[in-house]
Amino acid sequence: MSKAQEFISRENKVSAHNYHPLPVIIERGEGGWVWDVNGDKYLDMLSAYSALNQGHCHPKIIEAAKNQMEALTLTSRAFHNDQMSPFLEKLTSLAGFDKALLMNSGAEAVETAIKAARKWGYDKKGVEKNKATIIVCSENFHGRTTTIVGFSNDKGSRNGYGPFCDSFKSVPYGDILSLKGAIDENTVGFLVEPIQGEAGVIVPPTSYLKETKLLCEEEDVLFIADEIQTGLGRTGRMFCYEYDQMKPDILIVGKALGGGVYPVSGILADDEIMNIAFEPGSHGSTFGGNPLACAIASAALDVIIDEDLVQNSFVKGAYFKSSLENMSSSLIKEVRGKGLMIAIELKEEAGAARVYTEKLMKLGVLAKETHGTTIRFAPPLIITSDELDFALDKIAQVLS
Repeated sequence: MSKAQEFISRENKVSAHNYHPLPVIIERGEGGWVWDVNGDKYLDMLSAYSALNQGHCHPKIIEAAKNQMEALTLTSRAFHNDQMSPFLEKLTSLAGFDKALLMNSGAEAVETAIKAARKWGYDKKGVEKNKATIIVCSENFHGRTTTIVGFSNDKGSRNGYGPFCDSFKSVPYGDILSLKGAIDENTVGFLVEPIQGEAGVIVPPTSYLKETKLLCEEEDVLFIADEIQTGLGRTGRMFCYEYDQMKPDILIVGKALGGGVYPVSGILADDEIMNIAFEPGSHGSTFGGNPLACAIASAALDVIIDEDLVQNSFVKGAYFKSSLENMSSSLIKEVRGKGLMIAIELKEEAGAARVYTEKLMKLGVLAKETHGTTIRFAPPLIITSDELDFALDKIAQVLS
């Protein structure tokens, strides 16, 4: 039995089987590269689903974490700490909102946004008690809590976990007329991903976000943008909604906010929403806003800004996408994405995408399949042209 097989066998005995990872056992990472237990080197083209925009073990983020760990790690929100307000000033200024509320995982942040929209709907819009509804999009992915999977149409996430809440309506992604038809007097929010990541990097029609935001304003409905995957430079803008020159009412952030070191998430909104939605005791988290998280997240934002990773994502993403589109392969049906959030859709006759991600792994490139025929690429935003060329060469070999 190989070293990797030994680890996998041990894991299968003691871990719930809720993932189907590629058969590689990673033990070390630096920048855009990782090494397995056998010492083999791989280019990480997934970035932990965009949580590693700054790359593995960025020295500035690691230094901030070490310094804070030696000073103070946790107080709970029963007390103030000296790291939260400086970080929130930086985050709210960057995104252009009055206030933020910090949590840990992305799903927690989505749940927080749902609560905020409902409370605003009851106290500001005047929706009848317990009648508030939120509109979502088909093929969405916002997490895997019971509330969230209840409004997903992914059978793998839903089956066996009901009963579910009936206060969500689903409309086709990218279809403004369907959204308009679904809005009624009880609608308090529209929750949407600017690009659907888990669905296979689905990019909506041009101006979709801007037009749906205008519709929400007309109908007195909160526009809630889930930028957990698409935010913080991933798509070539600090936030993907900036392509449409609009601003959501509630912004959800996570993943890369923790710099690949610590789970940090949250929502941002202006006072007219935050001051209505939350009061002492209405919502919270023991670890949300802890000093270690805030110190790390502050450094994570600094790296994105100081190293101009948003622009690097835009430029390198355009090069990567065009190179894939011009690749000579009879297996490629379509290339989708913005910035460094890219997917290859394979033709049906190509077979399962898993076959190709395993072949890429053997050639030193780590990517992940989704929905059977889609290969996703989301490298760290620090990636160089030479590294992209390395990946493109291996992709061409696999898809030739």
